[in-house]
Amino acid sequence: MLRRKADKEGKSLNEVLRSALIREAEGTGLPERVYTDLDDLAGSWVDVPGFDEAIRAQDRIDETLWR
Repeated sequence: MLRRKADKEGKSLNEVLRSALIREAEGTGLPERVYTDLDDLAGSWVDVPGFDEAIRAQDRIDETLWR
């Protein structure tokens, strides 16, 4: 892969290898990290009037459906 890159760019294999090693050592050749956690949601809760009552209504069991 590095040999093909050197041929394509018209550089020596040593130059391409050296550049690759420098990029890896500096961390500049790495893709940007994508975070998939929920840290952005921390502290963003907003109280909505009626929400708690709506949730309680979903928790009620209708006895006629269980007969």
